[in-house]
Amino acid sequence: MKTFHDFGIETGGAQSGEIKTTCPQCSKHRKKQTAKILNVNVDQGVWHCWHCGWGGSLGRGVDRGGEMWEPKKIYRRPAPPKVDGLSEQWARWLETRGITTEVIERNGLYNETVWIPQLEQEADALVWPYVRNGEVVNAKYRALPKHFRMAPGCEQVLYGIDDVKPETLVWVEGEMDRLSVEVAGFVSCVSVPNGAPGAKTKNYSSKFDYLESAAELLAGVKLHVLAVDNDEPGKKLEEELCRRLGADKCFVVHWPEGCKDANETLIKHGPSGVNGCIMAASPFPVAGVFTVQDAADKVMAAYETGQRRGHSTGWKDVDALYTVRECEWTLVTGMPGSGKSEWLDALMINMAFNLGWRFAVCSPENQPLENHTIKLLEKIVGKPFDKGRNERMKPAEIADAMNWLQAYFSFILPDKISIDEILTRAKTLIKQKGINGLVIDPWNELEATKPAGTTDTEMISQSLSKLRRFARENYIHLWIVAHPTKLQRDIKTGVYPVPTPYDVSGSAHWRNKADNAITIYRSNKAVNGEVEIHVQKIRFKVVGQIGKTTLIYDRVTGRYRCEKERPTCNYIEEQEHKEGWQHQ
Repeated sequence: MKTFHDFGIETGGAQSGEIKTTCPQCSKHRKKQTAKILNVNVDQGVWHCWHCGWGGSLGRGVDRGGEMWEPKKIYRRPAPPKVDGLSEQWARWLETRGITTEVIERNGLYNETVWIPQLEQEADALVWPYVRNGEVVNAKYRALPKHFRMAPGCEQVLYGIDDVKPETLVWVEGEMDRLSVEVAGFVSCVSVPNGAPGAKTKNYSSKFDYLESAAELLAGVKLHVLAVDNDEPGKKLEEELCRRLGADKCFVVHWPEGCKDANETLIKHGPSGVNGCIMAASPFPVAGVFTVQDAADKVMAAYETGQRRGHSTGWKDVDALYTVRECEWTLVTGMPGSGKSEWLDALMINMAFNLGWRFAVCSPENQPLENHTIKLLEKIVGKPFDKGRNERMKPAEIADAMNWLQAYFSFILPDKISIDEILTRAKTLIKQKGINGLVIDPWNELEATKPAGTTDTEMISQSLSKLRRFARENYIHLWIVAHPTKLQRDIKTGVYPVPTPYDVSGSAHWRNKADNAITIYRSNKAVNGEVEIHVQKIRFKVVGQIGKTTLIYDRVTGRYRCEKERPTCNYIEEQEHKEGWQHQ
């Protein structure tokens, strides 16, 4: 029989009992590599890691891998071309689209017969090979009239990535557009591999993973020219690219009237038309300087379709009072023990499941990280983590939920907790992960250094202005948890009053600067887990209204639900049965 040493497990010479040690699978990936996270029962010859899920026994060997914490993706490579070069038919078709023979040959276009899902049969298709470092890593196929597919199981990379130059990089959203831009004289041009997100797409953050793999290369580019399609999905792509790449480095191309993209412009106006549009690209507006005309399109769109309300919290009773909108920030307060952090964790999980939102969380009070993770796991699985009267969650459920958390949650834990440190890391996560929400919980943990001659009120005002500006510039929502000053019980009833934003320690600026203010209130006389949600400020009426509602809190799982709602079981299992839902 094998020994623990054969599996890389160090037992320190223990001959019996249950011990904890480092995990050979995931400890090397952790910030605290010496943390003892692997449970080993020496008598039974079994082990299990609560961090990555790796487990097994000396008799059976490994029966659960731990790759889910630091997954190593294995990608296929597209099949080599089955034909030499490009057929005369496809060459003529490309010629009608304005693409020259020189550009066709330089990009290695060819055609072959492949299966086209939309046609449910094989068809002759034009092939764009995706080349990185001189190697073909993916391919896109097009059958006429307009049926596309990617090579299955291959890595998503930018089309044209080997042509990136540090001075200027042009961005388009289709392979034909990239070829058109090259015909116009710009070789440093890339196309996103999967086009723009649909006009009604909500969960599209994961569609930009190709940016993370090229982060180092893109960081060296001085100027990005966004020449995407002139339609609603194209505008959504433009906004997200600008957010990820940095607005200060982005210029925008405006195509001629009647032209949606680079290829239509090439066909109607020739290479000089495409060249002229790119050369005339305009920078994003100077921060803080606007005219009414800048808002004209959005004003008319709001008139036609109605003003954009915030996103659902996942609780319909709360939605009647409060929704979540990008570019705003919400103050969350309440008495100690009222469940401010618990409610906010539940809100984030709701929005991640329902909308695909991704979050960065700075929560010193919930540390160490494994404690916060366990609280989140209970909300996801719907079972307690520890042994007790209720059925506890199984290792497989923990592994699935951890895998899901890895995709949607990042934690900011700098050595020195300050606003600047948090925002620096949040900016990086916006570029790398596309986070939509940032949580600071609580405010009083921040090591705010007050400049000489500055009062507490002035310091809070300046800090909140910086945070509000960050939310608006980066199109995220920000939540700040702040504790109220000590309140007194009512002498007759023995009940604490409901705190207001004016009760938050430090300054009335908490009420004045917040876009939205919510108090979580749990009376010491409440029954059946009732928790009151007091919405005490709403800056914009389309987002919600002032009022109160009640949620039911389950102490076993940490979940909240509306009074007339049925309890939810395993979130992941329920979501997997929703039509069109895909696990990230």
